[in-house]
Amino acid sequence: MNEQGEERTAFEIAVVVPKRVGKEDERRDCVDVLLTEFRKAGLTVETVGGLSDDFIKLGAPVQTLGRAAAELQIRKPTRIGMELRFQWDEVDAFVRQPDGSLFSWCERFHCYRHLLYGVVNKSDSAVTLRFDGKDIQWEAGECLLKKLETEGIVKDVFPLHDETKRKQLLRSWALNWRDLTTQPIDEIYAYFGTKIATYFAFLGMYTRWLLFPAALGLILHLVDFGSLWVLPVFFISIILWAVLFLQFWKRKNAALLTRWQVSYAVGADPGNKLLDMEWSPLKSPMDIIKKWGSDNKKLKEAFQRDEWLGHLLRFRNDAVIILSIICLQLPFELAYAHLYEITQPIILKYMLTAAYLLIIQYLTKTGGKFAVKLIKNESYESTEYKANSLIYKVFGLYFMQNYIGLFYNVLLHRDFSILRQILIQRLIVTQVLDNLIENSLPYLKYSYKKYRAVRSKQTGEKGSSTGKAKFNSRVEKEFLKLSYSASIGDEVEDGLFDEFLELALQFGMMMMFACAFPLAFAFAALHNVTEIRADALKLLATLKRPVPRAAATIGAWLNIFQFLIVMSICTNCALLVCLYDQERKWKIEPGLAAILVIEHLLLLMKFWLSRFVPEEPAWVRANRVKNAAHAQDMYSEQLLRSISGGDIGDPKAKKME
Repeated sequence: MNEQGEERTAFEIAVVVPKRVGKEDERRDCVDVLLTEFRKAGLTVETVGGLSDDFIKLGAPVQTLGRAAAELQIRKPTRIGMELRFQWDEVDAFVRQPDGSLFSWCERFHCYRHLLYGVVNKSDSAVTLRFDGKDIQWEAGECLLKKLETEGIVKDVFPLHDETKRKQLLRSWALNWRDLTTQPIDEIYAYFGTKIATYFAFLGMYTRWLLFPAALGLILHLVDFGSLWVLPVFFISIILWAVLFLQFWKRKNAALLTRWQVSYAVGADPGNKLLDMEWSPLKSPMDIIKKWGSDNKKLKEAFQRDEWLGHLLRFRNDAVIILSIICLQLPFELAYAHLYEITQPIILKYMLTAAYLLIIQYLTKTGGKFAVKLIKNESYESTEYKANSLIYKVFGLYFMQNYIGLFYNVLLHRDFSILRQILIQRLIVTQVLDNLIENSLPYLKYSYKKYRAVRSKQTGEKGSSTGKAKFNSRVEKEFLKLSYSASIGDEVEDGLFDEFLELALQFGMMMMFACAFPLAFAFAALHNVTEIRADALKLLATLKRPVPRAAATIGAWLNIFQFLIVMSICTNCALLVCLYDQERKWKIEPGLAAILVIEHLLLLMKFWLSRFVPEEPAWVRANRVKNAAHAQDMYSEQLLRSISGGDIGDPKAKKME
């Protein structure tokens, strides 16, 4: 926004094309035609030369974005609380974003895609274009950008960092260590979109809430209370803490969505409502309706057949994942647990743990990519449902590879000293390895790409290897950076998949073995404080600007955290039983009976607290009810005006006329 309150036009999208060897006729050169069409679409265009490629920087005035939003029929909240389809002529009726802009980053990106891929050949015949002496047939009605991508002329289309906003976020967020957990969430939302802002809001709240169990665990580690009942009290406290944390996160999430004007139904999956609709390879309902028309019997049979086929495919894929865990991963995990037990020097144990983590990380990533291929044939109503299915499958793989060795030590050997050693090594080695790989690997790959590009330019200039070549444009540097993608592929999920997976595994390890190692909460809190800044620096400095993805909540990860709480109740009760029943007689003495009672009470209390604490604050609920009532009143008034205006005929009035 400038001083007059108008939105400034910034370059937000880049298109990469190869350098042209020869000069073609501007009317036939495909790149020149592409530039002309972009300008006709109302985009601001600027070309930048690089060492080996040329770059087209694109921006759009708010009028152009408004026209695209109207064509996309994007629904936006109005000043009276109703959500209506956007119309540029009525722009003053729509609510602006917290930063003052008319459209969010997610909405702007969808408008850009609509404008870029909306360039089609509107003539009745094919147009012959050329690029470096090669003829390209641009067929009637064909998208030009997709055609050039297919021909390999357009190498990439990616979002650009806004240098002014990026530097502001670096100062106020990534490099700001004065406040360890507070973050500029609204600015993160405006720059990265809903999904990434929701992740950092969750991470910040999770880290702040970790300070309580971290303090309790530190006290238990430093002070010897000399009573076995201290651990059950600690166990009950952290279970209640975890349940309340998730409930209050739901409230915070609802408040954030209200502040950002993102609407969703409480308890419903918002995937279809946020510009992310995409049907699976199986037939969509609209295809079935078009095929069978008004034949209700065949239509019903087709829907039932498609529904049950989807269920069978999901059952088959789940069975494949479970069998692969049992047949392939389980023996490997048990072998590691046995080798760890017979290894004596502590340094060898650390080396064995590091080698084990590297191997299973590779194996699990391979399994995750296989899971991606499996779900491509499943039937889902949106990419959000498909992503949730992938999350459940891949988390099952990681859950087994992270915890089966620990369960082996607990249930068979019941040796708490070995269990504590494994937990310490897992926490230290995992966190060190993850931070090294996560933060250094993108920078090393980026540096290597820069070196290769400069080297290729130097050797290509008349055979001389002594010439100096350097990057003069920021857009070329951004092109060489890695994309923010998941380790299992970016077909369904982005890089947040790995971030949430890391948090879930950390949460499960410290919760399920809390009685064996209370100090794990302090390790987790310390790690998360550094994780906030490391992730922020990675997004702002070492990676391309992520493509915004529409998501109103953390999705399937919330169910996984709920599952881990239930598992932690069972595993900690088993740990307490092992601790009290050291003679392995398994007699139901008062202590053991009390543990079983605690387990059942905690399970009941978990479900009771989930119902007792509302999922949204009272002011959010009141605001939603007020908007719904206002919308109903507006519709009623409009209906009355239409009736009184004669839209619905009155026979008596007609006779009097």
